Amino acid sequence: MNNYYVYYKVAGQDVERLRARVAALFSVIEKQTGVRGRWMRRRDDPTTYMEVYEGVKDGPTFEALMQAEGSKFGVPRRLEIFSPVERPS
Repeated sequence: MNNYYVYYKVAGQDVERLRARVAALFSVIEKQTGVRGRWMRRRDDPTTYMEVYEGVKDGPTFEALMQAEGSKFGVPRRLEIFSPVERPS
């Protein structure tokens, strides 16, 4: 299982347009993968936003969906994928 973090910069005047796009993306993602996304803004930089998707089981399907849907945003998006670290014995 992996966790996905997608971040990008958004100018203030574009936030409302993007808010609707994020809501639509979250709906598609949850419907097709069962993963519920969260939208966050960086505390010390109001132009940096992040989507968080935790517990993704089918990485290839999720990544293809993110690629297709993310291309509709109109802003460069950066995707980071993190995996759990096994506990040392």
